[in-house]
Amino acid sequence: MPADPAPDDAAPRTRGPYAKGLARRQQILDLAIDVFARRGSAGTSLRTIAQELGVSHAALTHYFTSREQLLVEVYREAERQNAEARPHAVDASPVEIMTASAQRNHSVPGLVQLYSTLVAAALEDGHPDATEFATERFARVRADLVERVARNQATGRLRDDVDPEAVASLVIAASDGLQAQWMLDESVPQSEALDLLARLLAPHRAGSTSQD
Repeated sequence: MPADPAPDDAAPRTRGPYAKGLARRQQILDLAIDVFARRGSAGTSLRTIAQELGVSHAALTHYFTSREQLLVEVYREAERQNAEARPHAVDASPVEIMTASAQRNHSVPGLVQLYSTLVAAALEDGHPDATEFATERFARVRADLVERVARNQATGRLRDDVDPEAVASLVIAASDGLQAQWMLDESVPQSEALDLLARLLAPHRAGSTSQD
């Protein structure tokens, strides 16, 4: 009888299928990001998505149990890849971050539509994946912006007579609202409106007036 294999010899056979599965799942996500960035996801069934991606319906449902779960994971992965490729400066203000995101989103309207679809679904009953996604994302983004507001206030870049939590919530509302308007009408002054918000949050200068 042959000797038992050493642990190191056995490990690759144990991890192989799992690693291959993760790689396949990542490949599907990367393909889906590209497809959804171009055309969005509205009215697309899981079977149609599989055809568009060039994979079988069975392969898609093996990694994603529902259309909604796939959409959530696609957006999360797209957001992760973007954060990795274009990290925000530590001292960037909340409005600067949202302005950069707005400019970037102009090139991927399909992902903007996907995000809006998920947020809308999160407000309805029967969409646990979308609800978890939107709730977690708003909380995470708001927490990050609160910290940035506090840092900007400490360095004098942002007025110190406003509550960081309120500012973070306002910036998110302005960003998402302007984004929705822009999706419906590209003439909406999205960047200009965010610039105005930045000026309203700037620290008061001695001798200045509200019209400065």
